[in-house]
Amino acid sequence: MFDAFTKVVSQADARGEYLSASQIDALAAMVADGNKRMDAVNRITGNSSTIVANAARSLFSEQPQLIAPGGNSYTSRRMAACLRDMEIILRYVSYAIYAGDASVLEDRCLNGLRETYLALGTPGASVAVGVAKMKDAAIAIANDRNGITSGDCSSLMAEIGTYFDKAAAAVA
Repeated sequence: MFDAFTKVVSQADARGEYLSASQIDALAAMVADGNKRMDAVNRITGNSSTIVANAARSLFSEQPQLIAPGGNSYTSRRMAACLRDMEIILRYVSYAIYAGDASVLEDRCLNGLRETYLALGTPGASVAVGVAKMKDAAIAIANDRNGITSGDCSSLMAEIGTYFDKAAAAVA
C-alpha cells in the first residue's frame, strides 16, 4: 500500500523523471485539504456503528427475504457476519480516504471478496446495495458543515464516493 505521495514519487522514479508541476500541485492541494480529509475520516469512524446499522436496517427493509427463514442473514450468527463484513468494508474505505489512495481497500479488503461471497452463496448484489447505503450515509455525515474545517469539500466527497463505488462493484 502506498499513500498518494509515495505512489506519485515511485511512479516518477520508475520512469526516471522528476515530478511534474501538475503532480506537485495535486500533492500540494492534498496537503492543503488535509484537515478536511481528517475531519471526514473522523466523522465516518466516529459514526461507523450508526452508518452500518442504518444501512443494514434499510437494506433488510427493502429486501426482507434476507432476514426471513432461509435467508442469507437469517439467524443471529449470519446477521452478525453480515454486519461485520459491512463494518470491515467501511473501515477499509476510511483507510483509503485517509491515504488518498484506493490500493489498501483493493488489496486488503476487496481482492477475492466476490469469489468468497460466491462460494458462500452470499448475494453480491445485496451486499452492493448495502455498500451504496453506507456511501450515502457516510457522505451525508462527512459533508455536514457544522464543526469542521471550512472550504469546498465537493472533490473530497466525490473521491469518498469512488471508494464506496469500488467496493460495491467488487462484490456485485
